[in-house]
Amino acid sequence: MPNLKSIPSIFAIALMVVAVGAMTGVWSQDKKSGESFSILSAMPASADEKKPAPRWAASATGRIEPVSGQIQLLPEVSGRIKTVLAKTNDEVVAGDLLVVLDEGDLPERLRSAQAEVDVRKREREEEPPKGLAKDRQNAEDEAASARRELFEAWKNFDTAYMTYKNEGGFALAATSERETINQIKKKLKTAREKLAKLNADPDVPFLTRLESSLAQARADLAMVERAYLKTRVRAPFDGTVLNVIANAGDMASPGSNHPLLAFGDISKLRVRAEVEERDVARVRVGQKVIVRADGFPDREFEGQVTEIASALGAPRIATRGPRRPNDVDVLEVVAELDGKPPLLTGLRVDVFFKRLKGDAKK
Repeated sequence: MPNLKSIPSIFAIALMVVAVGAMTGVWSQDKKSGESFSILSAMPASADEKKPAPRWAASATGRIEPVSGQIQLLPEVSGRIKTVLAKTNDEVVAGDLLVVLDEGDLPERLRSAQAEVDVRKREREEEPPKGLAKDRQNAEDEAASARRELFEAWKNFDTAYMTYKNEGGFALAATSERETINQIKKKLKTAREKLAKLNADPDVPFLTRLESSLAQARADLAMVERAYLKTRVRAPFDGTVLNVIANAGDMASPGSNHPLLAFGDISKLRVRAEVEERDVARVRVGQKVIVRADGFPDREFEGQVTEIASALGAPRIATRGPRRPNDVDVLEVVAELDGKPPLLTGLRVDVFFKRLKGDAKK
């Protein structure tokens, strides 16, 4: 018969055996990996527990730029830089003079070409035309005169603008010359339309030898005028000079990798984001975005997608850290920002695309 004093010890040993058996049912060991895991933790969650939907449809690295895009201005012809009128942050109007190149022998060529035109015109007047030929001749003279007036108006505007920039004062003279240019442009357009209509008439006679000589002389003059105007680098549209790179005395050329100026319209800003290929189906035109910048840690800037590229490409925005592999193609997405945020062009930012309907089910 067992000793009554040993009964509690036997009972304790039995409890330990049961506990060990329970533990071996809950904990096991993976023989291949050697790592222990809990059977309870491997059990599926209950149906009542739902995974929360992500806040964003996608995120991407982006860079701030003017609404017009940042334009790198290069000259149309090669030459030595004579004058740099533009300064960083200058707000200019389309056509304003920014950089002047050396004209070389173009002023002498202009005088020579104009003298040739005058001679050929006097020769043509020795044979007065009649009928449609006279109408055409008058239209040719009107068009040539308007083109010449436009060239002189551009020269007068440049003189007034350079005086304003170099000596200060009011820009009234330059503004007046700008209005004159616009008026002459309309005049030239009307004259050319009239001439084109006459030349389309099947009954208009062919040009005479003297008329052809004058037409050639006028074409030569127009070519020299265009070459002269190309030595002037102008604002392509209303905007702001973002950076001045050119210096007086430097050589400049159209094919150079060194632009003269950085230019853009910063009346509004946009962000150009690079969306990874795995997220391209989650962005749409019109989608709302949130932009965050390290320089503004407590602020968020809103915007809306306006453009989406039609093809993937290699990323062009460098990222810090291991946030994006280098071998991943990206889709360029442009979003216009609301209002006038205090962001600088060229600033690298993070762009978050708000979820669209149905994204939570994906």
